Amino acid sequence: MTLSIGDALPDITLKTNGPDGPRDLSTGEFFADRCVVLFAVPGAFTPSCSETHVPGFVVRADDIQARGVDAIACLSVNDAFVMGAWQKDQNAGEITMFADGNADFTRAIGMDKDASAGGMGIRSHRYALIAVDGVVKYLGVDTEKGVVDKSSAEAILENLAG
Repeated sequence: MTLSIGDALPDITLKTNGPDGPRDLSTGEFFADRCVVLFAVPGAFTPSCSETHVPGFVVRADDIQARGVDAIACLSVNDAFVMGAWQKDQNAGEITMFADGNADFTRAIGMDKDASAGGMGIRSHRYALIAVDGVVKYLGVDTEKGVVDKSSAEAILENLAG
């Protein structure tokens, strides 16, 4: 399945790094009964992800939440320890970091890509979505390497109501 507007997000158990270390997080529970912005990156600590993508959401988090968003989350096919360290490095405490270490969620929504040629294995495409009660209302996918456009914080703001 390739994710589309109107699709319900799958309930997959991911990891996040909490104060006591990695913990399970159900996407079904996380997205239920609220408006969530999820953006995904090919890899934590990679150039476009660290220099453009995450900083855009850190800077615009208040603007996004002021438009009725209950939570902002970032997903990468990395482990919870890497995502926790990246969250600290990016000063992104207001963003929930999803570690999709086995690419289970990424594959389930058809956003996986093979980055083996660059030594990175299976990764996620760069995308962002707005989901209301787990149903996709906006989906922006960037397909050009290093380009953060349809998945940017600005694109999310343009696609949020009022």
